[in-house]
Amino acid sequence: MKPDINIKDLISAVDVPADWVGIREVYEAHTPRVIRDGVPVANGRFATHGLMVEVLVDGQFGYYGTPDLTLDGVSRASKKAFTQARHAAKHSACSFTEQARPKNVGKYQSPFAKKKDSISAGQLNKILLDAYNHLKVSDKIVSARALAQTVETIFRFISSNGSDITQEFLMVEFDLSATAAEGADQQTRTFGGMRGTCRQIGMEFFDQWEIMAHAQKIGEQALELLSADESPTGEMDLVIASDQMMLQIHESVGHALEVDRILGDERNYAGWSFVKLEDFGKLQYGSKLMNITFDPTVSSEFASYGYDDGGLKATREYIIKDGVLLRGLGGMESQIRSGVPGVANFRASSWNRAPIDRMANLNLEPGDASFDNIISSVEKGIYMESNRSWSIDDYRNKFQFGCEYAKLIENGNLTKTVRNPNYRGISNPFWNSLKMVGSEDTFGIYGTPNCGKGEPNQVIRVGHASPVCLFENVQVFGGA
Repeated sequence: MKPDINIKDLISAVDVPADWVGIREVYEAHTPRVIRDGVPVANGRFATHGLMVEVLVDGQFGYYGTPDLTLDGVSRASKKAFTQARHAAKHSACSFTEQARPKNVGKYQSPFAKKKDSISAGQLNKILLDAYNHLKVSDKIVSARALAQTVETIFRFISSNGSDITQEFLMVEFDLSATAAEGADQQTRTFGGMRGTCRQIGMEFFDQWEIMAHAQKIGEQALELLSADESPTGEMDLVIASDQMMLQIHESVGHALEVDRILGDERNYAGWSFVKLEDFGKLQYGSKLMNITFDPTVSSEFASYGYDDGGLKATREYIIKDGVLLRGLGGMESQIRSGVPGVANFRASSWNRAPIDRMANLNLEPGDASFDNIISSVEKGIYMESNRSWSIDDYRNKFQFGCEYAKLIENGNLTKTVRNPNYRGISNPFWNSLKMVGSEDTFGIYGTPNCGKGEPNQVIRVGHASPVCLFENVQVFGGA
């Protein structure tokens, strides 16, 4: 239960001569539950609660986070933030005003039909144990896991120029995993690719019959992969399932378009980008079928919200339209610094981190091709599902991704299953090879709970949604 405090009272304790003041309070509770190999290995609850004091002094922002939610705690934090801002002003690359923290007043709440306490801990553990038993389709399944974590977050933001924002989130992270082994060979199959099934949703997510059906299929496919042939090597057409498109969008579009990265802020840790500031409005990032939106308004997607952590109202925007790069993933500070149009993606991982440019919901919009039409159009190719491994250079340019499961496409038909499928490419040419985009019927909503960036590091939640897609003449290779 979140302790009650009134941050409107606390802002009065900020007793430094700042040009602007903001307080961001965050309470977050995690309830992880894991069944591994038939045994409960996580079954608890932990919470964190604190606030970040921000001040604007001499054109620079200073920050100080504290778990001390008293008037004295806020007073001390404001003095630390003030000193930091004064020091930063001596070395400023850009001077800011209140324009970087626009006034907004509003509320946001996650959509859900069933509250967190509508399913007891015992009931949820029983669902996970039953899922484990459905994963264990054979003695060759040497390890299996069922995981569910609920995350409750309450966010308050107020500022001296009148912002007053409340946001409440209920999120679910879910995964099923089965590893089959025979001799020296080992194959793993998961539910959406390494915790890719993440939603902003209520406990209605835990439909028991649907979960058991998925678990049974995952176990059977892990077993199937043991006797499958190795993936072929060569240049061919590639059909990518929506759960793998999540990773493709995340790495070769999302990170490449974060404006602070393009400006060089991340070069010591997370790297730069092949994209340049002058590319916006000009670069043909992909084929004319490529339409990417930044959309924190999608119901149930993992990173939906009403306002970013600088108080900017979140709106749906085209980042790439008809293949042309239009906007960057940059909040107000990066927009002011770069002159590039951006979005409301100034986000922090918790109360003890300052916001930086982060992806939120970054989606590939559906096209008009059915799954059957996509497959039937391919004479020689391969269909891949679920990410297993990834590697991409510091400029988010050259990449190599591996998937868990694949089927050959021969003369317009899915044929035999193959294992250890991988593909490689270069971001800009790869997206320009996009040949067909699936319809709404092929559209899947996924996410990741562990996107890392920033110094000090911040691990944040990101949502991605995409239809099935066809790319032509891609370099594919096996794991042998």
